[in-house]
Formats: sequence, C-alpha cells, structure tokens
Amino acid sequence: MLVVDDTPLNIKLLGDVLAANGYAVSTAQNGEEALARLAADPPDIVLLDVMMPGLSGYDVCRRIRANGETALLPVVMVTSLDPQQERVHGIEAGADDFLSKPINQPELFARVRSLLRIKSLQDEVRRQAQALSQWNDELEDRVRAQVEELQRLSQLKRFFAPAVADAIVSAGEQSMLAPHRRDICYVFVDLRGFTAFTDAAEPEEVQTVLHDYHATMGPLIAAHEGTLDRFAGDGILVFFNDPLPIPEPGRRAARMVLAMRDAFAALRAQWLENGYDLDLGMGIARGYATLGAFGFEGRFDYSAIGSVVNLAARLCGEAKAGQILIDQRMRAALGDAFTTETVGRMTLKGFAQPVPVFELVRMA
Repeated sequence: MLVVDDTPLNIKLLGDVLAANGYAVSTAQNGEEALARLAADPPDIVLLDVMMPGLSGYDVCRRIRANGETALLPVVMVTSLDPQQERVHGIEAGADDFLSKPINQPELFARVRSLLRIKSLQDEVRRQAQALSQWNDELEDRVRAQVEELQRLSQLKRFFAPAVADAIVSAGEQSMLAPHRRDICYVFVDLRGFTAFTDAAEPEEVQTVLHDYHATMGPLIAAHEGTLDRFAGDGILVFFNDPLPIPEPGRRAARMVLAMRDAFAALRAQWLENGYDLDLGMGIARGYATLGAFGFEGRFDYSAIGSVVNLAARLCGEAKAGQILIDQRMRAALGDAFTTETVGRMTLKGFAQPVPVFELVRMA
C-alpha cells in the first residue's frame, strides 16, 4: 500500500496501523514523490491525502487515471474537509472511495479489503488477457509456420511426387536438396513434328496444344513417383530414384512411359482432327548423375547433371514416332517384366563409342 500525506505524523500513524495488520507500506510526502513511487514500485492500493503542496491529491489521482499502467489502480482519497463537497471533486478526479480524518480504523480496513478484492479480480483479468495474448501469438506463430510449410510443400510438389514432397517437408531435411550423386533412371519425352507445327500454327493453338499435352502427361509422372526435372517446351524431363530412393526405379520409369504412350494415343487422335500431325518419341537411360538444387538466390531448379541425361536426350532424338528407346543398363534393370527388342549399336553425338540401344515394346 502507498500512503501519501504531507504530514509526517499522519504518515507514521497510518503506516503503523496498516503494518500492524499485515500490510506492506510505502510512503510519500507529496504528489511528485507519490508518482515516482508509483512508477518505481507499483502498489495494490493508494491512500491519498487531498490537501498537499504542489500537486494536490486530485492532481495525483488524475495522473494515475491518465496512465494506462495505473488506470485501474484503487485510489482512496483521505480528507479532513467537507466529505460531501470533496466526494464530488474526488469522483471527477477518478477516486474509488473516500475516508474522512480522523480515520476510523474498522471503516479503513473494510474499504481497503473491498477495493483489494476488486484489485485482485482486475489482476486476474489482466493475467488472463496476457495469457490469451500469448496463446494468440503462439497460435499465429503456428499458423505462420504451417503456411510456410504448405508453401514449401507446394514448391516441392512442382518437382517431386506428392509422397516425396511430404517426406522432405516432414523431415525438414533440406540437405536432400544439396548436390549429391545417385544412380537414376532418366526419361526424355519429346513431340515429333512440333517445330513444323509451331511454324505454321497460331500462338493460341500452340498454347492449347502444350496445355493439353502437359495436362495429360503430368499426372502420370506423379502417379509413378517420378521427379519432374522440367517442362522444356514440348520436351518433358523426368528422373526416378531421387531425391528419395524407390524400389525398382527402372520398372517404374518403363511403366510410366508406356502409360504416356497409351494416353497420348487419344490426344493424338484429337489433334489429327484439328489438323495437327504430332507424335511422341521417348528415350530412357540409367546411370549415375549429380542431383540437387541448382540456380541462384530467388530461383532454384532441382535437376540432374551427367552423361545419363545426355544419353536419354540422344535416345529420344533417335526415337521414331511412337518409339521408346532405352540403353543397355536400363534394359538390364527391366529383366523379364517387359518385352524389348534389340535395335543395335548407335553412334550418338557426345559419345565416343557406339551405344547398344533397345526398344521398349510393352509389359511382358
């Protein structure tokens, strides 16, 4: 409790009475000192004399109410003047209660206990408000973290199958995106006749064709757990067995391209009705590559680098319409689960020796 009075004897008498009844008491002899005490060590209640030099009790009470930290602090005005007249001034200044001098002790303690109960309730409301504010902050942080996670997941799903993207986000394993070496199966898909088509078609027609083409092929990549390297115009680049290893990546790649060939048949028939003579060629190679997020700050692509990528591109370039060409390592990965035919050795650009080439025909 803070007792404010410009008469030292009054302070001592009131302080002794309060201390004898178990209250901790601090004192001030004028308004300026009282405000300083309030700022340094806020009390639970203030007993404030009205008539003081400098700042009066009314002035101090107004200052207390104007401060957001002490606006609800219980204030009891103590006066020896006419109680009725001073009560009006005290209410206008913001006082909670009044006591007349000389102070009646039972009345003093009754009023103090009543105001302290109110103060206790106010403190509890304040604590609950602070706890609620903290919970709201924590909730906002959690929502923000979840939104960021969803954004990361959305970005990752541009490259990876949904299950792979979920695994990366759940593990928080960004090191998966760091450059590393792995044995992969790389698939290169390309449209035959696309260059001639773009020379003759309107831009809107080209856009529609690419949209339908990507919309047809894209879901098949995810369905077979492939990782999309990128769409490069009419080229679709996909690899298997990274960033997370998967069982039988070669067979998954083979099933995907066969499904693409089947799905493309209906698309090709539709295009032919519109006069678009386009077909599909595909190449698959198996080998080690360097994989990771490559690019610059603000723009990264998860991609593969190595001769296996070049080999798949060369095989795709040599494939005839509707043909799927694969290399020898890819043929070994398929075993007896798929039917293949030997094409022979091909001299491919970028490879010093002729490369054994096979055609993937169907599932056995």
